[in-house]
Amino acid sequence: MGKRILYFECNTGISGDMTVAALLDAGASEEVLMKALEGIDDDVFEVRISRVKKSGLDCCDFDVVLDKAHENHDHDMEYLYGADHAKHHHHHAPAHYHDHAHTHYHDHAHTHYHRNPADIKNIINSLEITENAKSIACRVFDILAEAEAKAHGTSMEEVHFHEVGAIDSIVDVVAAAVCLDNLDVDEVIVKSISEGTGSVRCQHGVIPVPVPAVANIAAAYKLPLRIVDRNGEFVTPTGAAFLAATMTGKTLPESFMIERVGMGAGKRDYDPPGILRAMLISEVDE
Repeated sequence: MGKRILYFECNTGISGDMTVAALLDAGASEEVLMKALEGIDDDVFEVRISRVKKSGLDCCDFDVVLDKAHENHDHDMEYLYGADHAKHHHHHAPAHYHDHAHTHYHDHAHTHYHRNPADIKNIINSLEITENAKSIACRVFDILAEAEAKAHGTSMEEVHFHEVGAIDSIVDVVAAAVCLDNLDVDEVIVKSISEGTGSVRCQHGVIPVPVPAVANIAAAYKLPLRIVDRNGEFVTPTGAAFLAATMTGKTLPESFMIERVGMGAGKRDYDPPGILRAMLISEVDE
């Protein structure tokens, strides 16, 4: 048999939660994942895995729901995109849905919520997960912290923001690492990653899309970014960092067999809606 290859088709972008959903749908064990997440401070969040329809297609949805005290108000559509956009978004999107733009509504009781990269590594290393899953998760956070530090003109050690520290980001990254490890693939191929245009608001003001952390990751790790002429942020820092940490190549075998297809749902109502397709493929020996 040829190598086991995972092909990420990112025609409508990629985020942390889309990645986990696609990997679960491609056959990663939900049981292994849920057991792995037990070690994270789980009185503050719950995970919901469900099926949703996107463009009429059946997709997996991975949702990290935080309790009220830890809730990030980053899913407020009016805050992110202005009042016009908010009218179309009555549904309550989950907290990790926009994983770099966080407004700060926390009082001092929640200062523990700002974790730095060292704190996060301690959490990851304390989990009962494989060494490979730990190293993937730690690498994703290194890449994220490096990109955010560069974007904000600070050092990696001083990065204390929610996007790197929020429990929802930790859950997304650990879950994606555990699921990828569980699928036991030899290669991860990404031909291109579609990103939108425009701008989004974060706690510091309005920032351009691709957001600076994504642009920094794309530059540092030579991600095959493709800008499509559609307004919106399709690639989140977590999604970009996961690909940077795991991608082994950009070229598919000339001919291959698809063993399994995973469809991961995005949260935003973009047109077309976000679907991340993860295909487990094997080379066909000529």
